[in-house]
Amino acid sequence: MPKPEIHPTWFTNTPVFCDGKLLCYVGSTKRELQVDVWLANHPFYTDSQTLIDSEGRVERFMKKYGLNSTDK
Repeated sequence: MPKPEIHPTWFTNTPVFCDGKLLCYVGSTKRELQVDVWLANHPFYTDSQTLIDSEGRVERFMKKYGLNSTDK
C-alpha cells in the first residue's frame, strides 16, 4: 500500500489526447495527457516515411577511413 505523503496521486482513467481527439484511457499521475505523435499519425506506421539513403553505411565507413572493399 503506497504511503499518501510520499507518492503522487494515481489516476486510473487518464484520457490521452492527440490533436484534440480522445485516443484512449491509461493510468497516470497526470489528470490528462497530450501527445504529439501517435501510431495513427506517425510516418513510420502510416507508410508515409521515405528513407533516403544515397550512400550506404558500409560505403560511408569505407570512404571515411580510406579503405577499399578489397582490403582485409
